[in-house]
This record gives sequence, C-alpha cells and structure tokens, in this order.
Amino acid sequence: MRNERDTRTLEADRARRGPRTRVALAVASTIALTAPAPAQAASPTAPPAQVQTQVQAQTQTQWTTRTVAPGVQIRTGTIQHPDAEPAWTVAVHAPAVNRLTGARTFAPLSTHAWAEDTARRLRDAGLEPRLEQVAWPAYADTPRGTMGWRVRVGTYATSDEAQATTPKVTALGLQPAVEWTGYDVEQPADRESVHVAVIDPAAFTGTVEATHNGDVADRETTSSVAAETGSLIGVNGGFFVTSDTDGVQGTMAGIGAYDGELQSMAAGSRAALILADGGRRARIADLTTTVTARSGSATYAVQGINRVPGKVRNCGRPGATPTELPRQDLTCAKADDLVKFTAAFRADLPTGPGVQVVLDADHRVVSTGRRGGEVPSGGSVLQGVGSAADWLTAQGRPGARIDVQETVRDTAGGQVALGPDDSIVSAAPTLVEDGRIAIDAATEGMLDPQDLSFGYAWSNGRQPRTMAGLDKGGRLFLVTVDGRRPGVSEGFTLAEGAEFMRSLGAERALNLDGGGSSAMAVAGELVNAPSDAAGERPVGDTVQVLPARH
Repeated sequence: MRNERDTRTLEADRARRGPRTRVALAVASTIALTAPAPAQAASPTAPPAQVQTQVQAQTQTQWTTRTVAPGVQIRTGTIQHPDAEPAWTVAVHAPAVNRLTGARTFAPLSTHAWAEDTARRLRDAGLEPRLEQVAWPAYADTPRGTMGWRVRVGTYATSDEAQATTPKVTALGLQPAVEWTGYDVEQPADRESVHVAVIDPAAFTGTVEATHNGDVADRETTSSVAAETGSLIGVNGGFFVTSDTDGVQGTMAGIGAYDGELQSMAAGSRAALILADGGRRARIADLTTTVTARSGSATYAVQGINRVPGKVRNCGRPGATPTELPRQDLTCAKADDLVKFTAAFRADLPTGPGVQVVLDADHRVVSTGRRGGEVPSGGSVLQGVGSAADWLTAQGRPGARIDVQETVRDTAGGQVALGPDDSIVSAAPTLVEDGRIAIDAATEGMLDPQDLSFGYAWSNGRQPRTMAGLDKGGRLFLVTVDGRRPGVSEGFTLAEGAEFMRSLGAERALNLDGGGSSAMAVAGELVNAPSDAAGERPVGDTVQVLPARH
C-alpha cells in the first residue's frame, strides 16, 4: 500500500511538469474494442493497391487497409490514448541471485520489506521515493495477487534529467536504472504502431512458408529475404543464436522445419506455427521432437540438429544442465551429446573434443574422426561428445549404416508428419488457445515465479513483438508492434499482445521472436521501425507470404 507521502510526491511531480503535448496509447482492452475485425475487411477480390482508410476519432485510432493480393491484406494502425502520462524516472533495482546459475544479479521488484527499507534510505538522503505495488498478470501458470514492489524516484521530462539523479542513488550503495514509465502496464502506453497482415487461404492462391533461405547457419534481415524470394509479406520468425559464445550465429534455438526437413529441435514443449501444404492448412500447437540414431540394434538419442554439441540455447533437452526445462536466453550444457548436421548447415562444422561421423546420402559411414570440415552435398554429419563420442566410435565403421529417425509430436501425442510443402516456425509462449487468453509464460520458460530477476521486463513490460494467430475460418494473422521508442511506440506486454490477437478474432495465437528482431516487409520493403539503433536486425528464420508461381 502506497503511503500518503509517496502519493503526494507523485502528484507534486506531475504538477511541476505542467501541461505538455503528448499522444498516448490504448491499453489492450481499448485495442480490443477499436481494432478492425477481420470480417469487416475489403473483399478479397479488390484490386491490388486499393487503399481504404477508417478513422475512429473516439479513441484517436486510425487504421489503413491495403489489399496487396487477392486474399492478402495489410492493416496499419496508430493507436493513441489521450490520458497517459508517461515520463522518465529512476528505479532502484533489488539485489537478487539467479535461481538456476547462482549468479548475483538485480531484480526490478522485491518484497515490501525491501521496498520500505530502500525508501527510508532514499528519504534520509533527501530524495523522495515512491513505492509501487505490481500485480501478477493473468497468466495461466503463475500466481495471483502481488508480484512484488518497486521503488522509484522522480518524474522527469527527459532521460538525461533522470540520469542526473542516479549518482545520488549509487552513492547509497543502491542500483539505479533510468526507466520510461510508458512501458508499465499499469498505465496506458503513449503510442503503439501496429502492422497486421491477414492471409485468407480460401482466396489466396500463393503459399505461406517458414524459411531459413537455404542456409541454417546464416543471418539475414527479414526484408532482404523478402526481396530475394519476391514475397508479398514477410515477418521475422523464431528465436535464434546471436552470439558465438552460445553456438553458431543464426541457428535456431527451438524447432524449425523448412521444405519438409527438420533443421532444429524443440526446446522442450513450446508453441509452434505449423504451415502445412504451403500454409493452406496452418495450425498452432505445442511441439516436441524426438530423434534417434540407429545402427543395427544399437541406438542413441540425438538431442540436437545443427547446433554446437554441448551447448543448448534455451535449454529444454534431457540431460541439460542447469535445467532440462525451457529457459529463454540461457545456454545449457550437455556433457553427453549427439548432434546431427544437415546439408542446409553451410558453415564450417564445429571443432573440439569428441568424434565425428560423415554419412553419405544413403546414410552409410564415409569417415570417422575429428570434428570439423563441412557437411557433404546430399549427406549429413553426426558429432558426439562424452558417451555419444564413444557410441559413434563403436558404430562408425566405414560402410556401416546409421539411420536417424525423427519424430515431431503435439501435446495430444499426435505425430506431425512433414511433407515437402510443410514448414514449422517456433517461439514462445502461447497467447490464445480456443479463443481464450491462455499465456503459459512460466511453462514455456519466459519467466520464473520464483526468480523475479529473470524475464520480468521481457514478459511484463511493453516490448516490440511479432505474433501469429489463426481464426476459426483458417485465416492467418501476422502481426508486428513497434516498441522501445518512447513517445513513438512502446509495444505490448505479453498480456496486451494476447488481448490484441484475440480482438482480431484469433482462436489460437503465439508470440514469435520480438525485440530488435521484430520486422515486417511488404513487397520486399521494410514497413515497421525496428528498435535496434543499427537498424533492421539480421535474424534466423522468417515467415514469407509468396505469390503463386506460374
């Protein structure tokens, strides 16, 4: 409960700021009411480049709809809210310990006792703190009630003004952080810039495909892949490795399948967009993968495809440490690890301790030896460390056959068979299930109820996001919202993203990779504003809406 002094301080800060020009964003509930329903879209037979504009002045929201091909539309929305009062502030983060690694870190929230003690220290130094109680969002798998308490100082018009206060906080032995309150779900955002692609398989004659553009060990921007493939619309796809310390950059950190071939394994059971039959039969489900190498009667579990043995980005594999469960942006270790490399891995193979077996197109052993080199055209490579290396040594006799069997299943136990026109892109978490908001953020490893130092800002703060959803009629929604741009576009929280997808009519929806990766291209041209200072980020896989090839 905020004390009277905290409340008076907040009100005084607002009064000192005085009137200022601002635009504000709608919270998710307002977005849900104002976003144009897909059923109100222009006829699928409308000519390309037809532009329709509708203005909903009562919420200061404008949507522009453009038909880019029969059955394919782009809706661009700028959602504003007149009542938001975002500002810069100085937050004090609490000392914490990462629950899995034991590393000392800081958390944006802590207990009420910590908040009261911290506020007392700030007041004794002549500062005027405020305590803010933060509630758990309505996730499907987290507690209810109070998540924790945060402590903040001041309300400033610019980040530089806020930064000038931080030395006073640091001098007390506390950890300051300059923050923009427009990222808080407790108030409406300042402004949200949204792009919605609607693809109707009943009218669209082209295909929708996940793709790594032929090389799973490469990073390309979404717009460059869109231009190269001649796509109508492209968005970024799933999570991928971004640092050499975590593996090979560009390789996927979750399940990925392209042209019917499994090119990376699932990180536990996580949400995936399955684009079967060129996207004409799309669905969203949590998927797992099981891969087994077999030589005669001898078998060994393969735990990775196209990744560095011993390094499992986002974890979620049996035998991984410090956890076998999905854990976003954590690289787990595996002492005993067998990894398959496909012909789509067009980089130098990882080197280091262990054993490598090269297989030809008939799965026969060509050579056994040190790790390294390249995957032969049409063939594959198995690399093993620990006991997997021993297994490969025993089975890797020249001419011996080693088959690799791959199985993809959904949570109902059904097998997902991959044909040549099928692809899969995965991220996390699930947002909407059976028409209801059902965010399983903890289960899919995006946050930890026992460790508020992990995942809080990404899950519960507004961020740039890319999302995908399906309605009852099978229409596919591909959505981006810009973020991390104070006064321009703040983004969505996970809960706001779920609410927005449901407002479009999505029966099922998932969150794809976001942050600086969020990008949408139309006719090969970037249409949103990615948050990275360097511009559009090269990513792993993408989803491309491709015209029919005649």
